[in-house]
Amino acid sequence: METGNSVLDTAFWLTTGGILLLLVFSAFFSGSETALTAASRGKLRSQADKGSKGAQAALDITEDNERLIGSVLLGNNLVNILATSLVTALFTRLFGEGGVALATLVMTLMVLIFAEVLPKTYAITNAEKAAAAVAPVIRLVILVFSPVVQAVRLLVRGVLRVFGVRIDPDSHVLAVREEIAGALHLGHSEGVVEKEDRDRILGALDLGERFVEEIMLHRSGIEMIDAADAPEAILEQALKSPHTRLPVFRDEQENIIGVIHAKDLSRAMYALIGGPDGDRGQLSDFDVTAVATPPYFVPETTTLDDQMREFLRLRTHFALVVDEYGSLRGLITLEDILEEIVGEITDEFDTEVEAQIDRAEDGQFLIDGAMTIRDLNRATDWVLPDEEANTVAGLVIHEAQTIPVVGQVFSFHGFRFEVTGREGNRVTQLKIRPL
Repeated sequence: METGNSVLDTAFWLTTGGILLLLVFSAFFSGSETALTAASRGKLRSQADKGSKGAQAALDITEDNERLIGSVLLGNNLVNILATSLVTALFTRLFGEGGVALATLVMTLMVLIFAEVLPKTYAITNAEKAAAAVAPVIRLVILVFSPVVQAVRLLVRGVLRVFGVRIDPDSHVLAVREEIAGALHLGHSEGVVEKEDRDRILGALDLGERFVEEIMLHRSGIEMIDAADAPEAILEQALKSPHTRLPVFRDEQENIIGVIHAKDLSRAMYALIGGPDGDRGQLSDFDVTAVATPPYFVPETTTLDDQMREFLRLRTHFALVVDEYGSLRGLITLEDILEEIVGEITDEFDTEVEAQIDRAEDGQFLIDGAMTIRDLNRATDWVLPDEEANTVAGLVIHEAQTIPVVGQVFSFHGFRFEVTGREGNRVTQLKIRPL
């Protein structure tokens, strides 16, 4: 083993300085990788719009994550391997063959603490700030290493293709919607996001994936006007109804010939009798179809997002829903769609209705069978599936494969369902509790 000045010569100090510089580079690459992958693109966009060139550079280079990660990993491995080789050579010179093991131990500790944990801890806690700071330098690194990274990318994809794995160059690791939904659920679980705020945002995001048939009012619950009724009976029905618009049918309820607005009906009848002192007998000549507007039919498979756009485009908010055979299935309004976002909308003209969900004395939940599974999940934070049925009663019937009778009990999806009400073939009330 060499000692004295022969060991601590100029080469020793140059090598030591080079090793420390390489560790700094390694820390830079490690921190940059963490910062650029952890930074929120939304926050970076906000900073870029305010004039931050670093944030704009970070947005640009993260467009192609594969090339970014490939370049950073290439640079990081180069400096780590070079630093390890220099330390091994230096320790071998100082301690002989035993220096190899010592160099491995020392470099493991140095790289772990100063080139991995320390820079990544800082980067993860200051992701956007660090990403904007390192982006201009990383952009140059990507430019320099681009040919090598491209060759490595082709080689990797070729190997993956051998095992049947294909990579879509335009795909993202997480879809934007899934990323937002995940952040909302995480924020709610941590107490940062209120349940109502989470439900509103998720409701708006879900409009493109949900269909009219899921939220429409079923035909059995639609209030209609018979065109053959006497004018006085039609007026009385319209005035007593909590609804402003009512479908008009002739002969049978499937034959919808129009939609009457209560204000149009009152105005037309008032004009026909000649005002407050007019002749009421003139109502015998009243034809409700002359006042009704043409019905607007939509298919049940229309998404809520598309239907809302159509309502806005046509400047209407009332539509009748039909199936693929043209048979009436129900009706939907713009308010129904908005309620999927903001929750139940009521005003002073809404009639008092029985609550769809209530708490029984034994702690179980009394649920209206017609309540939608989505509304139940939103009210209770449950996760009952709604792929096979829209309502709670429909879910029970689907799972039971029969129409249950009062008193029957079922257990599925982690819940206990007891049928407590039935009218004809319709399950009207259930008692539910988590198992």
